[in-house]
Amino acid sequence: MILKKRIPDNFYKLFRTQNMDYYMSFLVAIYEENNAEYTTIGLTMEECKAIIEETIVRFKIAWKLDEIEEEETITIAGTPGYILGRLINWGWLKSDFDERWNSYIISFPEYSQLYVELFQKLQSDEDSRERESILAIYSALFTYRTDQEKNNDILRNALQTSKRLGQLLSNMQDGMRNYFEELSEKKDFLGIQEVLVDEINNSDSKKYAILTTTDSFYRYKEEVKELISVILVDNDNIKMELERKRVGLEKDSVTFLRNQKALELCDEAMHMVHQIEREFDVIERKYNRLVEQKSVFAKRALARIHYILQENNMDQNNIVKLVNLLDRSSKKDEIMEALQEKIVLSTAYKNLSNDSLYHKKWKGDHEFEPVAILAEKEQKEEKITDFIPKPLYTKKQIHEFRDKNMKDGIFEATSETVESVEDLEKLLFLWQEATSIRQDGDKAEVFEDIYKENGLTFSRLRIRGSEEKKC
Repeated sequence: MILKKRIPDNFYKLFRTQNMDYYMSFLVAIYEENNAEYTTIGLTMEECKAIIEETIVRFKIAWKLDEIEEEETITIAGTPGYILGRLINWGWLKSDFDERWNSYIISFPEYSQLYVELFQKLQSDEDSRERESILAIYSALFTYRTDQEKNNDILRNALQTSKRLGQLLSNMQDGMRNYFEELSEKKDFLGIQEVLVDEINNSDSKKYAILTTTDSFYRYKEEVKELISVILVDNDNIKMELERKRVGLEKDSVTFLRNQKALELCDEAMHMVHQIEREFDVIERKYNRLVEQKSVFAKRALARIHYILQENNMDQNNIVKLVNLLDRSSKKDEIMEALQEKIVLSTAYKNLSNDSLYHKKWKGDHEFEPVAILAEKEQKEEKITDFIPKPLYTKKQIHEFRDKNMKDGIFEATSETVESVEDLEKLLFLWQEATSIRQDGDKAEVFEDIYKENGLTFSRLRIRGSEEKKC
């Protein structure tokens, strides 16, 4: 019979009461005690009441009154007998009279046992199942490779472990995103510290620490990939051998059917190994992403701490508070004089500084006398010739420079001709004058570049007939 149809209607009342967590704790405590080694026939009602009373004391439970509490039972609500009776009436526990022991024995219906086991896992950080780890996958694959029977249940276990590990890494990433949101909402250092402590102490962080230390993810991942390759090659060889032996076998014979079953198991094993390989690729990407998220979370936490510390310093500026107190004090001048004597300042204390706004004080000794505004002096008329730039050198200076370096009616600029920047500028004007009035092609000639030690660079210039030029 389907278990869901055996659940009574009042069974779900446990989830509608304010004391839901307390009822869950009582059920878990009774279930763990009932599964103890020294418990043979089950727990009696008196033993269950003692367990409930011990749980109330241990967890310091403060019972809350619900609307579903009957008026006639308010005085006894929260007592061990009342709680046990509620669990029995709702169908979470079953009470059977044992004539041999002359007492009522408490037991768990099968449908209730499934819920209580879930409550037990929800209340505990420890996972009773096989720990999801790279080492568990490696162990399963290694066992299958060395197994003579090639039991596919081993591969099936490895595949389930791979899926659980992938889901675990996804849950870790979701939890890390939740911590990002909680971190951004905190406004003080204590709030950030609380988020960091919760992140360090949660079960996912402990499992993450195991993955990065004892499981040696980056070490065993190469071993797992190598085992997968070896298993695939071995299965190919086994399949080829089975197909070779199949030739010549009588169809529908016992040997033929065994060979066919072995081929089906081989194909199933290869399919599961390929699934494990795909799951492992996903696990590797999720693991790398989680490591990156951990690093980003640490950086964001540090940045958030720096921001809050800086913001608090701005909000709690003691200098601003001191100035406000001095402004409201009637002994402001005395305090400032005493402070000036105690502290050596770079400048004396002043009511007004160069940056202060000027306000003329009204003394009241004389009446206000308006002063006429003087007419502005006419500005000197500017001529447009005032803006014409004057030349740096006169023609006389340029020609003196030319005559000084002329030989046999030919001016030639060499390394000795130009000694300074002024000489270089005069050479430029001289070349400009010679090229603007030239009549034939040999008036001015330019040759190779000359580089001087003082950094001046110019081309060797030769000008003919320049001696005819007059100032």
